[in-house]
Amino acid sequence: MSTSSSAEPVRWLDADEERAWRAFRRVMTAVQSGTARDLAAIGLSEADYEVLSTLSERPGRTSTLGEQARKMGWSRSRLSRHASRMEARGLLRRDPDPADGRGCLLVLTDQGMAVLADAAPAHLASVRRHFIDRLDASDLAALERIAGRVAKEPSADGLP
Repeated sequence: MSTSSSAEPVRWLDADEERAWRAFRRVMTAVQSGTARDLAAIGLSEADYEVLSTLSERPGRTSTLGEQARKMGWSRSRLSRHASRMEARGLLRRDPDPADGRGCLLVLTDQGMAVLADAAPAHLASVRRHFIDRLDASDLAALERIAGRVAKEPSADGLP
């Protein structure tokens, strides 16, 4: 094991923390691989579905490339390449962004909306099968509370 070169000592995980971390990773992998497999069976990737569903919720079914990239945690260039593939399939189009001459707007096409409408029931069934229906109400409430704490930005002093 190497040691950290910083002034602070490395805080290794204790046995309980290690088990919790590994359990979390197994859950994420199981749910994500199950839902990704189910989406692939209907001809969509997880990224396709994320783009389609978030655009469908936006006014005018439109978002800037930058906003969409931030939402997905992707770089603008990665999303731009993915959007090109979706555009070639007729799922979205790109329009010039009047507020940013270098940017573009991603617009969900009618065909993209139809694909989403067809895919949504299967995706919902997949989410239920791989996740929701395996938990009870108290599990879901605890998960929501935990997710809120984990997703929250840490304070400047490093405390939650």
